[in-house]
Amino acid sequence: MINSIEIVEVSARDGLQSEKEIVSTIDKLSLIKRAIDAGLKRIEITSFVSPKRVPQMADAENLVQMLPEHNDVTYTGLVLNYRGFERARDLKLDEVGCAVMATETFNKRNQGVEVNETIKQWTRIADNAHKENMKAQIIIGAAFGCPFEGEVSTKRVVDIARLAAKAEPTEIGLADTIGVAVPSQIKEVISAVKDAVPDIKLRCHFHNSRNTGFANAIAAIDAGVEVLDASIGGIGGCPFSPHATGNISTDDLVYMLNRSGIKTGVDLVKVIDTSLWLENLLKKPVPSQVAKSGIFPPIEGQ
Repeated sequence: MINSIEIVEVSARDGLQSEKEIVSTIDKLSLIKRAIDAGLKRIEITSFVSPKRVPQMADAENLVQMLPEHNDVTYTGLVLNYRGFERARDLKLDEVGCAVMATETFNKRNQGVEVNETIKQWTRIADNAHKENMKAQIIIGAAFGCPFEGEVSTKRVVDIARLAAKAEPTEIGLADTIGVAVPSQIKEVISAVKDAVPDIKLRCHFHNSRNTGFANAIAAIDAGVEVLDASIGGIGGCPFSPHATGNISTDDLVYMLNRSGIKTGVDLVKVIDTSLWLENLLKKPVPSQVAKSGIFPPIEGQ
């Protein structure tokens, strides 16, 4: 097992996107600042998508313009098409992440086009990002199961990864968008994708919908993945996936990794404090278990 993991904090985007009550730009900025203060160095801050489809992200431009400058922090935004990339590019964002779904039905529900069209858009995005010295990566959603088409074959994921790799992404992500994967499946898919695109770093994005998210995170680490997405408090879910529930929580992930001797550079006490702040902001409990149960062994003064 490797001795350190990079955590991509996604609470400000994937965490908030499905909230029915619009969270103010100022509160989103506070969440991002809290994440930075806790030691998180790579933060997915928003998505450049239609405000009619995802109203929570309608303030993307305003939010980016208010971000604090940190030379050691990477701000990333989700884009689903070239227009979204143009918006991110014009704001001189550090990094863009594109998404393609592993199945045609989900891709049409999420992006309104077929998978091949999304890959064409991604290729154009990556080519132009390289010219602008922007980082560009892509994530394959529903890589372990689809709410509309059911099982997704490993071959299907590998085929999409090969197509995406032609545009030379800084990273390819594999997402369990609806939280159906199990550890053996995680290892199988990661191994196959690594064999197919050996020169590209892999990242994983897990949801804990069926209480397998953290087991899957360990399986991914065992398979050699060094980057994991997580959301403070475990908030979030895909707005276009039926019965979507939250991401694996940054709190619980950091606790597990700390106890396993794997470094993250993240201050767990500050993450928990932010989870409790989020509960007050959202006026409901967050899924994080460590935020409820506390750190073990207890830290003096906490």
